[in-house]
Amino acid sequence: MRRPIAGFTMVEVLVAVLLLAVGLVGALAMQAHAMRARQESALQTEALQAAATLADRIRANTAQSSSYVGFEFDAAVSGSTPEASPACAGVPCDPSAIARFELGEFRQHLAATLPLARAVICRDSGGAPGGQLQWPCSGAADAPVVIKIGWRSRRPNGATASFATAPGIALPIALADPAPMPGPGTPADPPAAPPVRPPGVGGMQ
Repeated sequence: MRRPIAGFTMVEVLVAVLLLAVGLVGALAMQAHAMRARQESALQTEALQAAATLADRIRANTAQSSSYVGFEFDAAVSGSTPEASPACAGVPCDPSAIARFELGEFRQHLAATLPLARAVICRDSGGAPGGQLQWPCSGAADAPVVIKIGWRSRRPNGATASFATAPGIALPIALADPAPMPGPGTPADPPAAPPVRPPGVGGMQ
């Protein structure tokens, strides 16, 4: 009596192929998720570095901080032409021209590194109500200067995020009050008193 030959049936092969396909699809989805998260992280880092660099420049030019407030840039606006920036590279410029030059460089950097970038510099004390950043600014005179940057990106879940609803980052800047200039009639600082030496030190008694 011959024994039946054991082996795989067609159903078992199809089930194995199906399980393999499901595993491959899951692995590809995880890879796509990781790539989107990595890209979003890189864009956020780029925006933070651009905002931090401009914040340092604003702090270095505190006397002209009002020249930076009111800056707006929107790469999605068709036909928008950037303002001409003064050529301050290697040429002496006054503080106001330096502010315009730095804003021009900031605009060019955003346009080159962030997709459909938008940026606003304003005075804002509104914070992030409900954990969501907002484009509108309070504009209060005592509010801190804030740099807000947004861009279009793909979220890790695959959804498309745009700056139309909220900025991606908002960086407040702590500005030091400029030292007051002495006016007419203001007494000058008294001369420093000579150092007092103890007896027997630095001379004859």
